[in-house]
Amino acid sequence: MNSARPWPTLVVASVLTLICAVAAGVAGSAAGTELTRGPSTAELNAAAKREVAERWRTWPAGRIFPATLPYSAEQGGQERATRIGISPHISCDSVDARAARALRKAGCRALLRATYTDALRGVLVTIGVAALPDELRAARAKSGFADNGKPVPGLRPLAFRDTIAYRFTPSVRQTGSVRQAGPYLVLTTAGEVDGRPGSAVGEPRPSIFAFAAEISEHVLTELSMPKMPDCAAEEWQC
Repeated sequence: MNSARPWPTLVVASVLTLICAVAAGVAGSAAGTELTRGPSTAELNAAAKREVAERWRTWPAGRIFPATLPYSAEQGGQERATRIGISPHISCDSVDARAARALRKAGCRALLRATYTDALRGVLVTIGVAALPDELRAARAKSGFADNGKPVPGLRPLAFRDTIAYRFTPSVRQTGSVRQAGPYLVLTTAGEVDGRPGSAVGEPRPSIFAFAAEISEHVLTELSMPKMPDCAAEEWQC
């Protein structure tokens, strides 16, 4: 009788072994699934967000600042602003002091600048792209800039020797703008080609500078518009 009693212990041990094997199989299967599954929607969104935040660094300068930008002409139809040049410098200090403090406090990563002229070659516009670590800090940095169309505190003009923009100094500024989307601020400062100081201009003519905000909006939209990753494309690794 005593020799017949140990069988429950053997059965329990066998059952435990089977359970462990099943558990190990499930764990292995889950790990395999985790390694081989495609990216989730949340992961794709996070990747798209990271890609937007790096465009200031990964995109060619000519993509951020195209050779020409469209805008609405005063008399109707469309005109195109022409790029005069792009600065090779990316310092976040190319703005007035108060704005520079706001950018530094928000963790500014870079400030890119390019200067354009309107179709009639009478107005100059410098566009600046300030890259911040994220959307929240970009919104905070925006408070350091004038938001009423005034040029100060704002972006400093970018002049180029041997071009019509050679006299585009800070004193020539007449208007400015600041816009924000995602981790970017897009800034403008504008003045007239003849180099007259803004303080010497009689009657303000805001209509001749209206295109500046329009072309800056184009730059901002291109920079900040998310693009969902395409795992079949060469530029994405999923």
